[in-house]
Amino acid sequence: MDKSLIETLGDELHAALRGRRTVAPLTSRHDGISVADAYRISLRLLQRREAEGERVIGKKIGVTSKAVQDMLDVHQPDFGFLTDAMQLEDGATVSLAQAGLIQPRAEGEIAFMLKADLRGPGVTREDVLAATEWVAPCFEIVDSRIDDWKIRIQDTVADNASCGVFVVGREHIDPRGLDLAALRMEMFRNGEPAGSGLGSAVQGHPAEAVAWLANTLGEFGIPFRKGELILSGSLAPLVPVVAGDRFTMHIDGLGSCSIAFA
Repeated sequence: MDKSLIETLGDELHAALRGRRTVAPLTSRHDGISVADAYRISLRLLQRREAEGERVIGKKIGVTSKAVQDMLDVHQPDFGFLTDAMQLEDGATVSLAQAGLIQPRAEGEIAFMLKADLRGPGVTREDVLAATEWVAPCFEIVDSRIDDWKIRIQDTVADNASCGVFVVGREHIDPRGLDLAALRMEMFRNGEPAGSGLGSAVQGHPAEAVAWLANTLGEFGIPFRKGELILSGSLAPLVPVVAGDRFTMHIDGLGSCSIAFA
């Protein structure tokens, strides 16, 4: 895919993000688009956001659990960038319009804060844990700029892994004293159960997913940096979000977080 088309599609997704509208799937309009092409489109989208003053503070992995893969019919993980403009305070109430959300869904996951750089290839689960300062419960509110979530892997990678906004819990725990794969998450929407799952839902272990992302981005020459936040993927199926919803979640051994929408 040539540079001019890469830039055109990145600009189209940026305009959709800012205009809170969706576009037809890229894969329905451009035969042969590769994941590498999609990643270059996402970099163009990121470039536009950085030009507006946003700053990269981490990375995210999506579509890591079988439940989410089956829900979206996307059967490999995706990846994207987190910026400071995407992060909301734990317990915040935000309007969907203010957050720039179009067709949001909530997912509960484990966030990793890095205390050392990581650069793939060759990063292991053990390397991830050694480089992690703390882990915490996290809500990621995913969103798609693609019509009706009709995505293939190339569509979601191009669209910054369908990222919307996220919230990280206030309790920060050293992961080396925990069995992250065995931790259970319970999520609630307006006080009613909305999903549950174990850390093992994410590629067998959340740190395994983080290692996968470090190695995948390493192929593009992109490292993990000390001080970056890495979101490791949803532990349960995604839950649609509408105005008036309040989401809370608790992960054994990690604590809780919450977010509400007006």
